[in-house]
Amino acid sequence: MTQYDIKIQSETLNVTPEILERYNVPGPRYTSYPTAPEWLDTFGPSDFETAVRQSNETDGGRPLSLYMHLPFCDSLCLFCGCNTVIKKDHAAAVPYLEKLKWEIHRLAGSLDKSRPVIQFHWGGGTPTYFTASQLEELFLYTRERFHFAADAEIGVEIDPRVTREDQLTTLRRLGFNRVSMGIQDFDPVVQKKIRRIQSYEDTKAIFEICRSLEYESINVDLIYGLPYQTPESFLNSIDRIIEFNPDRIAMFSYAHVPWMKKQQGALSKYIPLGMDKYQIFRSGIERFTQAGYQYIGMDHFARPDDELCLAQSDRTLHRNFQGYTTKAGADLIGMGVSSISDIGRIYAQNQRELKEYYAAIDKGTLPTMRGMQLSDDDILRRAVISRVLCHCVLHKAEIEKEFGISFNDYFADELERLETLQTDGLVSLSPDSIAVTSLGRIFIRNVGMVFDRYLRKPQSNPVFSKTL
Repeated sequence: MTQYDIKIQSETLNVTPEILERYNVPGPRYTSYPTAPEWLDTFGPSDFETAVRQSNETDGGRPLSLYMHLPFCDSLCLFCGCNTVIKKDHAAAVPYLEKLKWEIHRLAGSLDKSRPVIQFHWGGGTPTYFTASQLEELFLYTRERFHFAADAEIGVEIDPRVTREDQLTTLRRLGFNRVSMGIQDFDPVVQKKIRRIQSYEDTKAIFEICRSLEYESINVDLIYGLPYQTPESFLNSIDRIIEFNPDRIAMFSYAHVPWMKKQQGALSKYIPLGMDKYQIFRSGIERFTQAGYQYIGMDHFARPDDELCLAQSDRTLHRNFQGYTTKAGADLIGMGVSSISDIGRIYAQNQRELKEYYAAIDKGTLPTMRGMQLSDDDILRRAVISRVLCHCVLHKAEIEKEFGISFNDYFADELERLETLQTDGLVSLSPDSIAVTSLGRIFIRNVGMVFDRYLRKPQSNPVFSKTL
């Protein structure tokens, strides 16, 4: 075993510097296809509202997945790539909730109320920036206007630094059953540099409260590739995480995009790159799989009996803007500043700045900023990329039956490019299927990129972070 190889349980994956150099390149995370840079500013509020109304007739009205963006934070973490609004004065929450309620009411009025909500998620920012009473009022307002399924997955992202027991108790009473907890790294040197001081003791206390309240799933988020991280320091954080025994783990690659997030420029001189960053990733994937977690692919781990793992095994796993999910076949409706909707053949995104979001609602229009109507080719390629990323295998006959094509003819160029990935051990090609290998799961974004027609266009400016 070389210093580059990765051992996942009993399997050793052969990684070479050449493979790392070839595949650690900028690429999409494929929470959508086509990806957001391809969406058009000419797609506006009336286009989105029409799509929402038409979705009531599609397949008898698909179930709904609701996402609400709660953008406020008390302070800015330098690594953050999310759409956040920094306000120390929590009075800013009041007008935002009023605008958000208007949007909820407007969209609920366009949707058939019989359509069940099977997934509901609050993201941020910091949803627990809001008081327990504000969170309860917002949830009850939403529940009055939508029909929640009895077994709906209802989740919230929390920051242990600002989350209180009364908030967690209120959310659990309301029916929230999933918590996603941001940790990133416990090393004090790393925390100081990224301006996110978060003690192990405080985080553990919040985790134990969540367990005592019997949340069905408690997930943690980590980031590798942060300033001053080393494989050894990251392992110390991972070992503490394993003690918590979370149900799922997201070990995200730090996306260094200072051209999009200016504050990240302060980290440029201190972040591990290339082989140094890879070694941190390597230490993480080995430790989590040794501890019994199953590697879903890309950046996700779960217990073998978790529904994510079961869904991957029976090929029902899905991917959307919230990452891997078992809730396939739902229309995603995004609400709040910068939120994204995915309905049938369209994507739509709300205004990213609070001022513009408020202005649109004050005018009585939905705050849609941009979007896209997908072509037949987009729909086909989205299905192919999704099955590769979610199932790690693609059966050509299924695609041919669903889309009425000859797979080998339609994707002749892509199959030729896949031969290089097969030589490098990322995929296994057969006359009937394309299977992603264990090594390919690490570089699964690269496998999806083969089928991305938009990546063939020349790019004058950087768009994506690197795949590892």
